[in-house]
Amino acid sequence: MTETSHLILCVDDELIGLRVRKVLLERAGYRVLTAMDGASGLRIFETEPVEAVVLDYSMPGMHGGEVAGRMRQIKPSIPILLLSAYLGLPAEVTSLVNLYMTKGEGAPVLLSKLEALFQSIKTP
Repeated sequence: MTETSHLILCVDDELIGLRVRKVLLERAGYRVLTAMDGASGLRIFETEPVEAVVLDYSMPGMHGGEVAGRMRQIKPSIPILLLSAYLGLPAEVTSLVNLYMTKGEGAPVLLSKLEALFQSIKTP
């Protein structure tokens, strides 16, 4: 359980995956906002005090690399965890995010990677 209730933005065009991730993260003590595409994800990212992003790579319109690039311009210090069904994304994409994992790695890995993100940004 997290000691503070971090606000996480999840962006994924697959509704079932998005809902499952939201429930998982809320049960782990996080507050969660969701978006079904890159454009709405960016609007939420700009207007809400988001502390981390869980971002899907493969989405219609704007893929996760494009979304991450824009997020870096808006709030460069917010950690981004990129999710993908694909292995071996291009370096220009993975260089924009703090962590990368495949969707197949599962819930425990997602939670531990998120916890590691928050540990890495804590000020001593």
